[in-house]
Amino acid sequence: MKKIAILGSTGSIGTQALDVVRAHPNELQVSVIAANSNDELLEKQIDEFKPELAVLSDESAYQRLKSRLKNHTETKLECGRTSFIEAAAYDGVEIVVTSMLGFAGLEPTLKAIDAGKDIALANKETLVVAGEIVMKRAAERGVQILPVDSEHGAFFQCLQGEDRKSIKKLLLTASGGPFRGKTRDDLKDVTIEQVLSHPTWNMGKKITVDSATLVNKGLEVIEAKHLYNVEYEQIQVVVHPQSIVHSMVEFCDNSIIAQLASTDMRLPIQYALTYPKRMASPTASLDFWSMQNLTFEKPDIDTFKGLKFAYQAGKTGGTSPCVFNAANEVAVHAFLSGKIKFLDIYNVIEETMSRQAVIHNPNLETLINEDLRARSIADSLVKV
Repeated sequence: MKKIAILGSTGSIGTQALDVVRAHPNELQVSVIAANSNDELLEKQIDEFKPELAVLSDESAYQRLKSRLKNHTETKLECGRTSFIEAAAYDGVEIVVTSMLGFAGLEPTLKAIDAGKDIALANKETLVVAGEIVMKRAAERGVQILPVDSEHGAFFQCLQGEDRKSIKKLLLTASGGPFRGKTRDDLKDVTIEQVLSHPTWNMGKKITVDSATLVNKGLEVIEAKHLYNVEYEQIQVVVHPQSIVHSMVEFCDNSIIAQLASTDMRLPIQYALTYPKRMASPTASLDFWSMQNLTFEKPDIDTFKGLKFAYQAGKTGGTSPCVFNAANEVAVHAFLSGKIKFLDIYNVIEETMSRQAVIHNPNLETLINEDLRARSIADSLVKV
């Protein structure tokens, strides 16, 4: 029985991770769940899974839940950001699902690594912001970083039994989002509802906006560089609207191995949690007799600048990816709040990156400070 912690248990990845646990109750046991403020859903998860520890970051949500759980003795309930981070190192847990949003996932992930926990990584920003620090520390502690993103889970599966030195190219697939084929003119006045109508994946709001801007694919490019120790020139984004091929690896002999599956995040989550085992999955099987054509295209990085900015930040290195990520988080929140238009997201990212000097070989404290500074710059741009 593998004991797991799920940080971000009420979000999209967290709830699907719990679906995987339901499918394999004799293999997986939830010891810790943690969320930000959704006390109602966390209460249901406590009732069902009876974890040893549950944490809410938000004080008001904690007080509401505490009053309802006053006679509940099986689960210890804690509150606050510090408790959330400490939960990542909970004694007895073997693997931690890091499914928090954004930069906030960095400290809990490092805490889990320092405690010797394997990481089922769903928080791509952790590697975008601090890839060198995270991967070095994981290697020092003998910790496995098991990717949960469907694309990186695909790479991970394609590389089983292969010498990573034989990688010629990582072919990172992208759906193209809801506006594939559109021009900048077409995108001037798109609504929040249109942006959130993803054609193939059901995800949270922030990642759905990132998919529409291609920022999400840019974050995955930077993540891939750190996970698989390749150069940016070896990572090629390929638009694949059907989202059946989740990614491919081209080797030095020009052969290509691809991983195909239905568009269901529970599969890469399960593979990360049960690795190295393969087990029966709750996901649907592909039917090749009825499958439509699979098509592949070059991404339009002049219209969807998020991918271009990500390559620029990654190749520059240092604090540049941290600034890119921070500016995007502020811009996406502003867009979802109705403060800026869709195309303004790119303007905020580009201007923030241009205003902040790059610091090379940053430590964790520097990254935290530069993240705050970038957010301040982006906030000022949003308010103009």
